[in-house]
Amino acid sequence: MKAAYLGLGSNIGDKAATIAEAIARLAATPGIRLTARSSDYRTPPWGDTDQDWFLNAAIGVETDLTPHALLEAGLAIETAMGRVRERRWGPRVIDIDVLSYAGAEIADERLVLPHRFVRERAFVLVPLAEIAPDLRIGPETVVEALAKLDASGIERV
Repeated sequence: MKAAYLGLGSNIGDKAATIAEAIARLAATPGIRLTARSSDYRTPPWGDTDQDWFLNAAIGVETDLTPHALLEAGLAIETAMGRVRERRWGPRVIDIDVLSYAGAEIADERLVLPHRFVRERAFVLVPLAEIAPDLRIGPETVVEALAKLDASGIERV
């Protein structure tokens, strides 16, 4: 089993229920065992800021899935829960990102690990720091990367 971390976000509908359902679906997926779950965090929209606030969370898992299979499991759950990709950084019922997978470095057309923007997004790092503060993402830990960012407007709920 390999340790992996995923980020989740929602800004449509009952955000807390949506994140809880997505986590339950991930935990019920063969080959995935939930090991940690952050609190939920209310976060301002990022990228395309003309939309509702987000609820974000992070989870730790142990998995015997490959990194690509873990990505596909998350994408299948997004689709099953009604995710429609209409515009980049736009509203979404659920977003599930593989942030880190056992220190793997991957860069192909389907997957980049560690996640290409993880160290630039406080809304990802705040929940991740709650469950894995010492996790190394590239050259620094989650806490070190977070210390360089503005986390104002992010609130634990």
